[in-house]
Amino acid sequence: MQVYEGLDIITNKVSTQEQRLCQHHMISFVDPLVTNYTVVDFRNKATALIEDIFARDKIPIVVGGTNYYIESLLWKVLISAKEMSTEKEIDWKVELEKEDGHALHKRLSQVDPEMAAKLHPHDKRKVARSLQVFEETGISHSEFLHRQHAEEGGGPLGGPLKFPNSCILWLHADQTGIEALKQVTKRYARKQNRWVKNRFLSRPGPSVPPIYGLEVSDISKWEESVLEPALEIVQSFIQGRKPAAAPVKMPCNETENKRSYHMCDLCGRIIIGDREWAAHMKSKSHLHHLKKRRRLDSDAFTTIESQSVSPGRDKELKEKGSPGWNDEELKPSV
Repeated sequence: MQVYEGLDIITNKVSTQEQRLCQHHMISFVDPLVTNYTVVDFRNKATALIEDIFARDKIPIVVGGTNYYIESLLWKVLISAKEMSTEKEIDWKVELEKEDGHALHKRLSQVDPEMAAKLHPHDKRKVARSLQVFEETGISHSEFLHRQHAEEGGGPLGGPLKFPNSCILWLHADQTGIEALKQVTKRYARKQNRWVKNRFLSRPGPSVPPIYGLEVSDISKWEESVLEPALEIVQSFIQGRKPAAAPVKMPCNETENKRSYHMCDLCGRIIIGDREWAAHMKSKSHLHHLKKRRRLDSDAFTTIESQSVSPGRDKELKEKGSPGWNDEELKPSV
């Protein structure tokens, strides 16, 4: 959001004094009334700036932020959307918004069943993106990804790194330290932490930069806990040696499929991913539906059983002259 002119307070831009300490880029250069600024626009401009900084023997530092945008700078891609005029881009988006998500997903399953199996029908943006790739190139999105992963240095997260010798400094804080902040900020902090864990730590590959955790809960220890370790790590990378600090590691399940397709008939939901499926099976909503279904099945069974009388019981009731029986037809009277 800091690419837009104005909005300085709401986007928490660095101050003018801070900007004087070091050259900053990609701040306050887009008109906020322009609504079609995309990650592709960001990637193209930022990549050119990074290459220029390298050409001047300087070290570019990408500060985030918006995780999806940072990803666009990390890995090489074999495909990007064709340039569209502003009017055509807006019309295209409007037309997509009119279509039902399931209809779009059905169209994708016809041209790219592999990608359709990985995407939830409600994820209209990604479904539309995969459709756009096919419509513009005639090649399925999944085929492009296979080619990208097959490149030397490629892996499960994408193609080879765009810039070699990269590293990530992950600033994380204890959640007690965030209690005083607004609830939405807490959710955003948790979301960012989940992104780092799921995207880089849970599924490591050959082309994932090392992640170095820096604890920022106690601001009074900023220099010793954050600044000094960060400088040592970066200096090690510049000098081509191994940092003293160890990168963050996280135990991972090699057999876990993050794109597996599951359908919960009980809840009427489609779940993508083994971990999400396991979480859904333990969720309150699923257990509530399960309890409700068992109660209905139990009531139905009780009703059927109460209406059924064994042949031996039939004879016993008839011999006793039960008022619930008609002697002529030997059937229960209504």
